[in-house]
Amino acid sequence: MNLKVKALSPKIGKEIPAPFYASAGAAAMDLHACVDEPITIPAGGRAVIPTGIAIALPSADYVALVYARSGLGVKHGVAPANCVGVIDSDYRGEILVGLQNSGDADYVIQPADRIAQLMVVPVVRPELVQ
Repeated sequence: MNLKVKALSPKIGKEIPAPFYASAGAAAMDLHACVDEPITIPAGGRAVIPTGIAIALPSADYVALVYARSGLGVKHGVAPANCVGVIDSDYRGEILVGLQNSGDADYVIQPADRIAQLMVVPVVRPELVQ
């Protein structure tokens, strides 16, 4: 399948990497913070971080899921505030990542930091039987 990616910021592909798979075996691609200056997420706090991109899934047969980066979660307690973000096939807006800092110290997101992972998976919509 092809996934259409639209840069919403002129920084994408220059100062901010476009999403990419870090290795041939990677199941998800990294999403980067598309911000002009550092953003501090206070201990116990939350912040919404823009990625500067939008995607177009080809059909309702697919969903994009936004997952935590294990290093951020394990080392710093920073993970998506909603655990897993769901991007439906008909959503065309910017991908925003809500991050929560459950750690004991403030955490600073720098421009272009890897903040989450994006995975595209097939969707099965079963008929409900009561």
